[in-house]
Amino acid sequence: MAGRTTASTTGDWFGAGENVGRTRGKLFEWTCLGATLLALGLMLVFLLYVANDALQPLTADPAWMALFGLVVTGPIVAFAAYVYRTAPQAGRVAYTALGIPLVTALAAGGVWIVYAHIVTPHEWLALVISLLVAAAVIEGHTRVRPDVVLERLAVVVLVPLLTVVGIPGISVDVPVRTPLLGQELFHVAFSIPELVPSVRGVILSLPVLPTAGLTLLGTFAIPIAAAIGWHIRRVRKSDRDGAVAFGATVVLAGLGLALAPVIGVTPMTWIVFAPIVVGGCGLYAEHVLRHGDGAIGLAFPVVVAVGFALLWGLAGALGVAGPDAWLDWSFLTSPHSTDPTEAGIYPALIGSILILAVIVVTTFPIGVGAAIYLEEYAPTQGRMSKVVELLEINVANLAGVPSVVYGVLGLAIFIRTIGMGSGTSLVAGFTIGLLILPIVIISAQEAIRAVPDSRRNAAYGMGATKWQTVRSVVLPEAIPGILTGTILALGRAIGETAPLLMIGVAAVVRTSPNSFTGRTGAMSRQIYTWSTQIGVDFRYGVLAAGVVTLLVVLMTMNATAIVLRNRYQRTQNR
Repeated sequence: MAGRTTASTTGDWFGAGENVGRTRGKLFEWTCLGATLLALGLMLVFLLYVANDALQPLTADPAWMALFGLVVTGPIVAFAAYVYRTAPQAGRVAYTALGIPLVTALAAGGVWIVYAHIVTPHEWLALVISLLVAAAVIEGHTRVRPDVVLERLAVVVLVPLLTVVGIPGISVDVPVRTPLLGQELFHVAFSIPELVPSVRGVILSLPVLPTAGLTLLGTFAIPIAAAIGWHIRRVRKSDRDGAVAFGATVVLAGLGLALAPVIGVTPMTWIVFAPIVVGGCGLYAEHVLRHGDGAIGLAFPVVVAVGFALLWGLAGALGVAGPDAWLDWSFLTSPHSTDPTEAGIYPALIGSILILAVIVVTTFPIGVGAAIYLEEYAPTQGRMSKVVELLEINVANLAGVPSVVYGVLGLAIFIRTIGMGSGTSLVAGFTIGLLILPIVIISAQEAIRAVPDSRRNAAYGMGATKWQTVRSVVLPEAIPGILTGTILALGRAIGETAPLLMIGVAAVVRTSPNSFTGRTGAMSRQIYTWSTQIGVDFRYGVLAAGVVTLLVVLMTMNATAIVLRNRYQRTQNR
């Protein structure tokens, strides 16, 4: 009896404990869900608040709001409901098809900015021809003397420099001073003329060059068309389809030479935007149609575009006014002004893009290279292992250093020690690059560490060297994580303000920078300046429009990171 009672009691106790555990688990689950919803809700409220100040939808006529609901919101909701009920897989295709035109348009805008402010079409032509000449010389040397490794290395390094830069002249002016008083006695000056002109310089010095449109057609649009044709040929296993895709892209870009002035844009704008936007959308549409899964989702961007076109046409015909928004095309293409109705963010936007370009070129290779060394090559035993462990600890600690400290570091090193100009895109890129470098290294390390050791061992078992294993096995597997971490780090970089204040980035820039060494602005710095302006329109209208612009760029970068990660993961799973 006692044993039965004990067993029964024990069973009841465990049963009660199980019920209590389940209750606590449910409470914990609901608490976590509530915290998540609270955080997302607060962020949504903030975004709606800022978007309301930037777009001011309530200033529109009631008739315009009715038209918006009838021709834009109504078809979108109806299409979404139809897709949800009949083809759930088409939902992913729908929002991807809507996002690709936006992302490709932003990418084309970045390329257009490069040609408009950094490199002219003729300079780009000279650079491309110079690099082609260098590549031909390197390939010829490889075929003639394939076994001379050191000589080939010298050719690979020196030939591109000679074709792009040449051997420039030297001008020296040395003052001679007295030993004790330091008084200047005389100057020793001499100069050596240019010894070997570069191929780039020779091309730019030609008296006759093709027009900017023809130059971009040959050096930009045709290479993109070749890449599109190669991709179509590879996936469809058809030379004919690849040739058709190549020809269609070239014809589309070439139409800009005749049609661009008719519709009010420059040939350069057409030739830059048409191949990238139409080519990107066409490649995705071909991918969806080839797999035949959710093809109805491709109609979603058409529904959205037709809805807004109808809204614009009907509102103009009926004479109803839309919202008096601060964020419009004029805001994106205008410089700062003391009049809030004329203020824009264009020069600051150009500055942010230049800073990001410097960060990508300098930080990404260094960060990924450091991660590869620490994970694949660094010794794990012996005295050097202690040094490696110290490096990893320092990298982890540097990731948590406040951003203003990096601003002071950039001021001390790049401006006061090296003597680089203050407030330039180059200094800003280097400084913020130091800020996100630990983040890039850590994210790349995690991505490389996630590659299973069985993949490495299999490569070694097949006779692959360390470098071959890293290049052909580790890096392809780690690319999704590396890209995701890097783009998220760039998203943080574009919003940093404290380092820009320390290195002297201008509060207001009314002209767009035309080089990486000129004074520049930045979106975050410009927004901070607007927050200190006197006047309600600046603090609630112009400021909100700048914040929304910055958030759109940031969210686009994050969405691109997610798409790239998912694409690489799907490719690897196949």
